[in-house]
This record gives sequence, C-alpha cells and structure tokens, in this order.
Amino acid sequence: MKKSILPVFVLLLSLASFAQKLSADQIIGTWKCDDYKIEVFKAGNIYSAKLLWSKEMFEADGKTSKKDLKNPDEKLRSRSVQGLTHITGLVYKDGEYVDGKLYSVENGNTYGFKGELKGPNDLETRGYKGIPLVGKSFKWKRVH
Repeated sequence: MKKSILPVFVLLLSLASFAQKLSADQIIGTWKCDDYKIEVFKAGNIYSAKLLWSKEMFEADGKTSKKDLKNPDEKLRSRSVQGLTHITGLVYKDGEYVDGKLYSVENGNTYGFKGELKGPNDLETRGYKGIPLVGKSFKWKRVH
C-alpha cells in the first residue's frame, strides 16, 4: 500500500508547485497595504514602483502633496512625494524579486528591498538595511 501512495503524493506535490509558479510580470499593477498604495511597472527587465498614496503623503489640508524635504539631494527636496518612484532595481530571480532599493520619503534613507508573490493577488515585501534579517515586512493586496 505504501508504494501506491508515494507516487500519488509526489504527483500532488508537483502539481501544487506548478500551480504556485506565477510569471514574473504578475507583480505589475497596483498594490495596497495598510499604510501605502503603489503602482509596480516594468522597464526592460527591471521592476520599479511609484508611490500613489500613503498616510503621511498630504499636508494638513488633505489635498496638497508633501514635498520630498528629507531627500539628501537638496535639488530634489522641492519635488512632490505623490507619484515618486521610490522602489527601483527589482530583478526577478528564482521566483523572487531581489536586489531592489526602497527610498523612504519619511527619512530620506535608501534601503534594500525584495519581494515574493504568494499568489496572484498577494505580495510580501521586505525593506532592510544591510541584511534582510534586519528589516520590516509588508503584506500587499492587489487593487483591481
């Protein structure tokens, strides 16, 4: 009986892993988590994202986009935060998006960034300084 169960188990396992594989371009689109809304796009083989919305994006009037005041480059401090491309350099490799950079408008720092699609509408990302172990994770849902 054990011999007949093993091939069925292996077949089910391989079908499950095949079903989980999503194309690299599945990440393209609009994503939202509790604090942010981004639009991921592709240029060549690189994925990047624009900041569409965040809790801290607007001035007190709720309409005027804040400026990038904490940018280390003084020439960029007058640019609007809304629509800013703040995730750059993501490369799809072995089922993950790696080697990205995340520019934080909150403090002007740049962090390492990586992500993985957990399903067609579920994205997990991690921003980190130095190594991924020391960082912050975000769970995103696709916006339709």
